[in-house]
Amino acid sequence: MNIFMRRLAPEMGQDQTKQQIEKGLRLYQSNQTDKALHVWTKVLEKTSDPGGKFRVLGCLITAHSEMGKYKDMLKYALDQIDTAREMEDPDYLTEGYLNLARSNEKLCDFQKTVSYCKTCLNMQGTTVSLQLNGQVCLSMGNAFLGLSVFQKALESYEKALRYAHNNDDKMLECRVCCSLGNIYVHLKDYEKALFFPCKAAELVNDYGKGWSLKYRAMSQYHMSVAYRKLERLPDAMECCEESMKIALQHGDRPLQALCLLNFADIHRCRRDTDLCTLKVHCLSEGIYRSRGQQEELTEQVVKFLQCVEELELYCGMCGESIGDRDQKLQALPCSHIFHLRCLQTNGTKGCPKCFKSSMKPGFV
Repeated sequence: MNIFMRRLAPEMGQDQTKQQIEKGLRLYQSNQTDKALHVWTKVLEKTSDPGGKFRVLGCLITAHSEMGKYKDMLKYALDQIDTAREMEDPDYLTEGYLNLARSNEKLCDFQKTVSYCKTCLNMQGTTVSLQLNGQVCLSMGNAFLGLSVFQKALESYEKALRYAHNNDDKMLECRVCCSLGNIYVHLKDYEKALFFPCKAAELVNDYGKGWSLKYRAMSQYHMSVAYRKLERLPDAMECCEESMKIALQHGDRPLQALCLLNFADIHRCRRDTDLCTLKVHCLSEGIYRSRGQQEELTEQVVKFLQCVEELELYCGMCGESIGDRDQKLQALPCSHIFHLRCLQTNGTKGCPKCFKSSMKPGFV
C-alpha cells in the first residue's frame, strides 16, 4: 500500500506529463484556450520531468504569443532557457534561445533579438538544432526589418528560405514568404509584395490540411496589404475579411488589430463615401438638434445608424461597439461579426443580421 501511495504522489511522471500536454494541445486546437492554459499551468506546477517542463513552457510561449501577451511570453521563455541550461542539452538550449529571440522580437527589442539569434547560430548542436536555424534566420530577418536594416533583413530571409527548401519545411517556407511580402511593402515593390504571400497561400492550400488556420490567416492578411498598395481594393477587402474571420475564431488579438488597421487604410484609399456620409450625418444631427428641427434631426439619426450598421462598427445585436474592449467576438460564415455572449443568448440558429434582412415587411 505504501509503495502504491508513493506512486500517486503529486509529482507527474513522464507519461502523465505527456498525456496532459497533449490534452492541452487538443483543447487549444479546438479554440478552448482558457481550458488549455489551465491544463498546462497545472502540468508546470506538478511535473518533475525537465523535458516535460520544457515542452509545456513551449506550449505556453506559443499560446501567449498568439494572444498578444508578449510580456508573459517572455516570462515563460526565460523559465524555459533556465530549464534548458539545467539539462545541458544543445537542442533544448537552441530552442530556448530562439524563443527568447521571438519574445524580444514581439516586444520590439530588436537588438536583443539579433543577439539571441546569433547565439543560436553559433551553438554546435545536433541535427535537431540545425533544423531550427531556418526559424532563427526568419526571426533575425524580422528584427533587422524592425531596425530598417533592409539588406540584412533580405539576406536573413533568403537564408531562412534556403533552410526551408533543404529541409522540405513547408510551414517555414510559408512564414518566410509572408515576411518577404512584408519587406517588399516597405521597399515599395508591390508586385513582389503580392507574389510572396500568394505563394504562401498556395503552400497552405497544397500542404496545409493539418496546419493551424493561422497560416492561412497570415497569408491572407499580407495579400490584403499588397492588394491595397496596388489599389486592388475589392481584393484587399476580401482577403482582409478572411484573415479577420480566422483571427476572431482563434482569439488572435494581434492579427485582429492588424486587420482593423488595414480595414481603415482600405476605406481611406477608397476615400470611402460611407465614412464621409457618416461624418456628414453626424454633423447634420448636431446642427438640427441645435435648431430644434425635430423632423430633420430624426431623419439624420436614422441615416447615421444605418451607416453604422452597414460599416459593421457595432455588434448587430446589442449595439455596443466592436473591438474597443477585450470581449470575445464571433465571426459567422457569412462574415457578420457579433459578441459571442450575444450569440449565445440569441437562441436562434444562423446569422441574426442575415435573418433580419431576409424578413419581408408584414411578416415579422
